[in-house]
Amino acid sequence: GRDVIGLGQTGSGKTGAFALPIIQALLEHRQPFFACIMSPTRELAIQIAEQFEALGSAIGLVCSVLVGGVDRMQQVLSIAKRPHIVVGTPGRLLDHLKDTKGFSLTKVKYLVLDEADKLLNLEFKESLDDILKVIPKERRTYLFSATMTKKVSKLQRACLRNPVKVEVSSKYSTVDTLKQEWYFVPADYKDCYLVHVLNELPGSMIMIFVRTCESTRLLALTLRNLGFKALSISGQMSQDKRLGALNKFKAKDFNILICTDVASRGLDIQGVDVVMNYDIPMNSKDYVHRVGRTARAGQSGYAVSFVNQYEAEWFKLIEQLLGREIPDRKVDMDEILILREHISDSKRIALTKLREDGGHKKRRKVAEDDDDEEEEAPRGHRQKPRSFKKSSRR
Repeated sequence: GRDVIGLGQTGSGKTGAFALPIIQALLEHRQPFFACIMSPTRELAIQIAEQFEALGSAIGLVCSVLVGGVDRMQQVLSIAKRPHIVVGTPGRLLDHLKDTKGFSLTKVKYLVLDEADKLLNLEFKESLDDILKVIPKERRTYLFSATMTKKVSKLQRACLRNPVKVEVSSKYSTVDTLKQEWYFVPADYKDCYLVHVLNELPGSMIMIFVRTCESTRLLALTLRNLGFKALSISGQMSQDKRLGALNKFKAKDFNILICTDVASRGLDIQGVDVVMNYDIPMNSKDYVHRVGRTARAGQSGYAVSFVNQYEAEWFKLIEQLLGREIPDRKVDMDEILILREHISDSKRIALTKLREDGGHKKRRKVAEDDDDEEEEAPRGHRQKPRSFKKSSRR
């Protein structure tokens, strides 16, 4: 019956921790628009709604998802069904509160901020403040995240009343079943190190995190030219494309997903064996969220980071945050140099394709183009998967 600040490692079951009490309370007092759950990303909102529907299927729970990048008319029809639970991102939720007739949250009993530290950042400030103005003060408020802000001013904005803080782990920790390592790599050879490690992990389900949207597409094309089954996801793709890419990865049609931090928070993808940090995050907390995509719910996992000379300082800050040193791995430079020529060729072909598609000037349009993301490289340019190593040695 208290407001809650819930802090737990990634994959420890935070969604269940707020979904189950809400469903229990709904059983006792059934009403439309009973709870509102907000998340910083569209994919996480969709995933939360799926969890609610699964857990509440026996009691006929109705859930509505309000996120950007999707047809608003469909969402208006969904709201007209008067759902028990509304899950959304702040921007689209506010749009509907302003424009959709008959939609109001004045009777809401529960408000949940999932990935609360992200939602309380400045980028969501305006939307969140406007939503909080129209939600009743007499409610239960839950804040959940793997990393929580200490700034009292931020937490006060969520209008918590006498909250209890529940921690299932020390702040900013990763799970014991996660093996973490890093390579110190010269910036010019990062692609070579990446391919070397990928060659050692055939068939693994792998998520590779990069810093920019442009990098996701370039790296995916480069790896596909080398025969890897890679595809990308970024914030510049349309919502349909993003979900399509995620579903192909979940179905194991592709075993490598290259993504920006849009995929680092909350997403629960079964069977991710490895997380790779191709680019080291500038914000140390993002490392915790990224590596939390593997080793979930008691499973084991592997996280590897490629640290160049310009990122070493950021990586040290990550180690400080975790309160431990992460072991480094060495590799024979000859093995790396063998790969360089083939990777350079593949990257050049990928860059040419990006330019043909409009490249960086039209990058937003490229992300929306029909199935460019899943197109295979031209046949003449494709190498046989991982055979280039042997031919180089010969």
